[in-house]
Amino acid sequence: MTERALGAGSTTRRRVLFGLLDAEGWSWASVKAAFWFVVIILLLGYIPDRAYYFTVFSTIDLGINVVSPVNFCAPENGSLPCPAPVGAIVPWQAAPRELELPAGRTDGALVQAGTRYLYIGGSDGAAAAATVYVAEFTGAGTFSQWAAGPALPEPRARASAVLLNGSIYVTGGLDGSGKASTTTFVLTPDAKGALPAWQTTTDAKASLDLPEARAGAMLVAASDGLILLGGDNDAGQPTATVWKATLDAKGVLGAWAPNVSMPRPRSDGTAVLNGSHLFVYGGREGADPTDVVMRGAISTAKETLGQVSGWFTGGGGANLPAARSDGAGFAANGVLYLVGGTDGHAAARQVYWAVPDSSGNIANWAHLNESDLPSGLEGARAVVGGSDVFLVGGRSPDGVAAGAARANLAPQAPFFQLGLVGATVPALKIDGEVGQQLGYLLAAGAFMGNFVLLLLAGWAFAHKEKVAQIRARLRARREGH
Repeated sequence: MTERALGAGSTTRRRVLFGLLDAEGWSWASVKAAFWFVVIILLLGYIPDRAYYFTVFSTIDLGINVVSPVNFCAPENGSLPCPAPVGAIVPWQAAPRELELPAGRTDGALVQAGTRYLYIGGSDGAAAAATVYVAEFTGAGTFSQWAAGPALPEPRARASAVLLNGSIYVTGGLDGSGKASTTTFVLTPDAKGALPAWQTTTDAKASLDLPEARAGAMLVAASDGLILLGGDNDAGQPTATVWKATLDAKGVLGAWAPNVSMPRPRSDGTAVLNGSHLFVYGGREGADPTDVVMRGAISTAKETLGQVSGWFTGGGGANLPAARSDGAGFAANGVLYLVGGTDGHAAARQVYWAVPDSSGNIANWAHLNESDLPSGLEGARAVVGGSDVFLVGGRSPDGVAAGAARANLAPQAPFFQLGLVGATVPALKIDGEVGQQLGYLLAAGAFMGNFVLLLLAGWAFAHKEKVAQIRARLRARREGH
C-alpha cells in the first residue's frame, strides 16, 4: 500500500470554527468582519446610548427583552399583576375626610376648569340641588378642600356639563320638582380667574336652550362645538337624538341643530370622544341598564364637516361584559373606562376598560379584581388629574356619599426583568436638566473609553509579534515571582 506524499513546498491550510471554514478564505473573513461590525456598533453606539438613559430613565433595557419570565414591580402598584396589563388601574384609595364634599351628593356633574374642579348640582338623595363646590387641584394626586362656589340659578340633578373654550356649560337635567329641563347655564371665569355668577342663554338670537327637555343626556366637547346625545325626555323615556351647537368664526356657539340620531336610545351613559371616534357605552335604553356599545364618527367631509355620522353598534367583545347604568365613565391616554354604576338591582364595584385601535374597533373590555372599587358605587363622577383619577360623590349601599376615592392610571413598569435574550435593570432617573447633562457626560465618557479600546485592539492585531513578546515577558515575570 502506498501513500501520497505532499509535493515540495506544499502546506496544510488551517481550519477554524470547528473545522468548518478555511482560515485564509473569504467565508472566515466575512464572519470576522461581521463580528467586528457588531462590536463597533455596541461600543460606539449602543453602550453610550444606554449610558445616557441610565441617568434619565428609571430603568434601561439591556438586549432585546421580549419574553420576561422574571419580573419585579414597584410596591406602589399594590396587588396588580407584574407587569400590569395596559390600562390597568392601581387599587383605589379612599381620600381623607378633609376632602369630602360639604354634603353628600349623587348624579351631579364634575368638571375641570384649569386647576379647579367644580362639582355642580346633583341630588342629596331626595331632591336636586343648586350648590356648586370648588376645589383646587394641587398635584401629587390630591386637591384642596371643597369650598362653596357660585350656585346654579336653579337646582339641577342628572345635568350634563363640560368645559369648552374656557366656559363651563350645564345643559338640561332634573329641576327641583323632578322634571327634565331645557335650560343651559354658562359660567366663564374672568381674566383673573374669579368665578362670576352663572348666566342663562335664553336670548332668542343666541339661545342655547335645548329643543326638548332632557335629563341624563351625554355632553361632549368637540373641536368645533358641543354634542349632546340622548337623555330622558319629559316623559322619562330614553331618546336617541343627537344635537350639536357649533362655534362660529368668532367662537360663539350657535343654537342646537339635529344630527344623525344614534341607532338606539340611551340615557345615563358615558360618551367620550377618542380621536375622530365618538363612543357611547353604559346607560339605559329603557328601564334596565344595557351593555351595548355604540360608536359614531366625526365627519371630515367638507359638506358635513364636524357632524356625527356613520354610527356602528358593537357586538361580541365590543360590548360591555355586563349591563351598567349611571357609572363613572371617562377616557385617558386612549383608554375607555367605566367605573361602578348599577346593574339594575344594586350598585356595582367592577371597573372595565377597553383600548380601541386606530379604526375605533374594540376587541374586548378588560377587568381585574384588583382594580375594582372596595364597594358598589353608582352616580359618582370621575375627573382625571395628572396620572390620577378621582371619584366624587355617588350612592353606595350606605346611602348618598360625600367622599372621594383616588386611583393611579399609570402603574409603574417593572424595575427588573430577566428575559431570554435581554434584561431590564434599575437606573438612576435624575430629573430635570441635571440628569440630562450627567447623561451627556456619561455617554461621552463611555464613547471615548470604548474608542480607545478599539484603537488598542487594532494596534494589537497589527503587531501580533510585539503583543506575543509582551505576553511572554509578563508571563516570565509572573513565573519569576
